[in-house]
Amino acid sequence: MKRSILVSILMVFLSLSSVLLNAGNAEASRMNPALLVMDVQNAYLPYMSEQDKKQGMEMINYTIALFRQNHFPVIRIYHTDPARGPQEGTETFAYPDTIAVKNDDQKIVKHFANGFKKTDLDKILKEKGINTLFLCGLSATGCVLATYHGAYDFDYKVFMVKNALISHNSELTKAVQEICPTIDYYALKLLLENANN
Repeated sequence: MKRSILVSILMVFLSLSSVLLNAGNAEASRMNPALLVMDVQNAYLPYMSEQDKKQGMEMINYTIALFRQNHFPVIRIYHTDPARGPQEGTETFAYPDTIAVKNDDQKIVKHFANGFKKTDLDKILKEKGINTLFLCGLSATGCVLATYHGAYDFDYKVFMVKNALISHNSELTKAVQEICPTIDYYALKLLLENANN
């Protein structure tokens, strides 16, 4: 267990080395992270794996708390189809009360799987000086994965948060965590604490 945590921490630091080593000045070299909490909406949760929900909802809240403790932004993302809903302002559109997002967290409403497509997400992140993204929420195999790839198109460093992803099939969720750069809670905690120094 300790060995796997150390290996995870080492991999994260190596993955982020290009952010830290290739920048021209101290401000540019600093990692400025944000957490994207994606589509944890009442409309979609019933279709998700019970195993993923049990583990994922708890880990999403731990991760939100970690970002708040270290004074980094939490951005909540919602999905709706203009024709099929869920309609903004309804209970099905909302996150459940058990998810620790706040009304003053930046909010993005999207109509495509990729959170960057035809939204102000990139503009908001650039205005905040964000260069590194950590993703959690659902669906690991759909909108989270599409936004993960979209982030690369906008030159962000991007990581999945291990055990904070949810999909309809827990085996597919594990596969996404295996093929994408993924960080566990303890490595993320260390990284965020050091990013403040």
